[in-house]
Amino acid sequence: MAYICLLLSGAALLINGLALLGCVPRRDSAAISLVIGSIQLALGIAYLGGTADGGAQLLLASTGMFLFGLTYVYVGLDVLLTLGSKGLGWFCGMVGVIGLLLAAAWFLDDPLLAVLWLCWSVLWMLFFASMALGLERVNPFTGWALVLTSQVTATVPAFLGITGLWPYRTDAAALEAALVAALLVLAGMLARRGFPDPRRANTGSLPGPAREAAR
Repeated sequence: MAYICLLLSGAALLINGLALLGCVPRRDSAAISLVIGSIQLALGIAYLGGTADGGAQLLLASTGMFLFGLTYVYVGLDVLLTLGSKGLGWFCGMVGVIGLLLAAAWFLDDPLLAVLWLCWSVLWMLFFASMALGLERVNPFTGWALVLTSQVTATVPAFLGITGLWPYRTDAAALEAALVAALLVLAGMLARRGFPDPRRANTGSLPGPAREAAR
């Protein structure tokens, strides 16, 4: 179930990244976020309740499922109910810190998963910077980072897990870390080009504060 949640996250991260870049209406991305988040929460409950005496790894895996699920549900509700994004930003900041703790917890048993949590923590902290601190200039970088890293940190690892090919070796983790770092650098380069411009899309594609400013 954890791998299914990860597969769904690949789609949610991609669509939300495209929405930040103005390529997808924000309400569209909010709807898919709400659906995916609800499914992940249901799977998390089933996963936690259906495995007896799973130990620490069960709790760590289910924690990740709940964090992703709650984030997507909150993202969907924030846009559809026009909540303003401030609370969502602080929530993302908290989850970003928890992600760092999860990365440390997985480091010895599953170094690849630890690297993935480091990347996801960076993404959550970017939303914290934009929504909670009002640093909306990071939005183009965040959008490109979501689009570029979504598949290598969620979709591809999910398929590896589903097919029983998940690599627990440190060399696989090192390769993933190098790939993610390169993609983040590329995201920064693309963001500096200033294309696409989120304001070309309707104002529903912008976070709450920016949406109000654009009206």
